[in-house]
Amino acid sequence: MTQDIGPIGSGGAVSGTRAAGGARAIDPEKLKVAQQFEAIFLRQMIGSMRSSGLAEGMFDSSASQQFRDMADARTADEMSKTGSFGIADMLIRQFGWDKPAASPQAALRGIAAIEGDNAAMAATTAKGKTP
Repeated sequence: MTQDIGPIGSGGAVSGTRAAGGARAIDPEKLKVAQQFEAIFLRQMIGSMRSSGLAEGMFDSSASQQFRDMADARTADEMSKTGSFGIADMLIRQFGWDKPAASPQAALRGIAAIEGDNAAMAATTAKGKTP
């Protein structure tokens, strides 16, 4: 089973919606991993914003701090699911998860092309010329 992602910056591209211009399919497990990373990043960002805090008051306690941390984590998880920050979308594109996997024959052709280039370079270098 796969989900579709659209172009970068389409807002909600990672949420599985189909964007105009031809979206690509992605494995839902990889989508989940990218969203989890985005959630971790957002948790860290929200925590840093809170710790800069002018919000210390006389009713602050360890219990209210723990509740605030849990609420921040939940907020970050929900924010990552919307795809509005685009971090998960960029990870998917960076790792090439939005592209179809190459066939074994295509991989072998690529290796043969690299080996052919290396042989040509070695022959040229042996003659004293640089390519």
